[in-house]
Amino acid sequence: MKYNHTVEERFIRYAKIDTTADPNSTTFPSSEIQKDLGRLLVNELKALGASDVEMDKWGYVFATIPSNSDKSNVPTICFCAHMDTAPDCSGTNVKPIVHRNYQGEPIVLPDDTTQIITKEKQTYLQGKYGDDIITASGETLLGADDKAGIAIIMDFAKYMLEHPELKHGDIRILFTPDEEIGKGVDHLDMEKLNADFGYTLDGGPEGSIEDESFSADGMKVTIEGLSAHPGYAKGKMVNAIKMAALLVDSLPKDTLTPETTSNREGFIHPFAIEGALEKASVEFIIRDHQTSKLAEYEKLISETMQSIADNHPGIEYNIEIFEQYRNMKEILNKYPQVCDYAGEAMEKVGVKPIFKIIRGGTDGSRMSFMGMPCPNIFTGEMAIHSRQEYVVVQDMEKSVRTLIELIQIWEKKHE
Repeated sequence: MKYNHTVEERFIRYAKIDTTADPNSTTFPSSEIQKDLGRLLVNELKALGASDVEMDKWGYVFATIPSNSDKSNVPTICFCAHMDTAPDCSGTNVKPIVHRNYQGEPIVLPDDTTQIITKEKQTYLQGKYGDDIITASGETLLGADDKAGIAIIMDFAKYMLEHPELKHGDIRILFTPDEEIGKGVDHLDMEKLNADFGYTLDGGPEGSIEDESFSADGMKVTIEGLSAHPGYAKGKMVNAIKMAALLVDSLPKDTLTPETTSNREGFIHPFAIEGALEKASVEFIIRDHQTSKLAEYEKLISETMQSIADNHPGIEYNIEIFEQYRNMKEILNKYPQVCDYAGEAMEKVGVKPIFKIIRGGTDGSRMSFMGMPCPNIFTGEMAIHSRQEYVVVQDMEKSVRTLIELIQIWEKKHE
């Protein structure tokens, strides 16, 4: 396939636009700046000739590449990426740098020379000699997560609209806000999206197909203590802050934590604690690839809290549990063709498919349970959420070519 890819140029432009999500916001999207990129994408999609292009009030960007197939039963396929970047690291004033023809040398980031990307620490680079690597300048993240996915979808859209001889069914394009803070599809209208199957472009290494995610719950324990004047508190005061600290300290430390688990092992993760003498709270995220295990972990927290209450008369507590997302594998197992076709498309462009699990979730995890089975495909984004984040240009181009083959496979397989 001869094609002058636009994915590198697009990515660099998109990366310069600050779209940091705000986890403390009560609005949706959590930051209005995300719509700056959304408006640009709307204009570019219209210029490419896409149909039904719009950004709705929530910041979702939609577009259609209409079917040109003679067949009437070809499924509608959605390609999705998220516009926001993680709040873990600054996304303001990103300065993308292209390192041409990488040959294994340390990449020193110029705005902070203590930030050095090496092939020893980033072992993925050991297979990328001769490729072009894009980094930020050392003071910010790059935003390849997930502007690489956006650039891939946009380059794919350009190619398909310029090559009407390639037969395909309806293609839906979706760009979402606030994925990084777990709210990416909170206001998504699935009837409006109107797609049968989908793929998020938010994966890392070349060839990766992520078809299994964590199942996830959130949990909040609120503790009410007993206040008394500290000079006369003996036998009276029960300090809610101390009870919250005791709860965290009483939970496993050598197992069931993010820092002690890997692969399919789940965990209990206290990520926020706040309060005062009379009232304190601890927030947890609960994760496992087996949904049934979430209840086991939640029971462990509940029983630990009850034991603390039994031994400290006078305190009261309340526990809230809320579902966040579920393992997409539970849905994708029912539709094996979704991942099979992706693997076939990769092989057609010389990429070896690698099926991987996600120790986290994606918009696709939730959309799979909202009626659109949706695994995750590689983009080349690596070291995400950090100042040493990078993306491989040739990986992005291979991902574009994968989508071009994939959409044709869907059309050919449905007679």
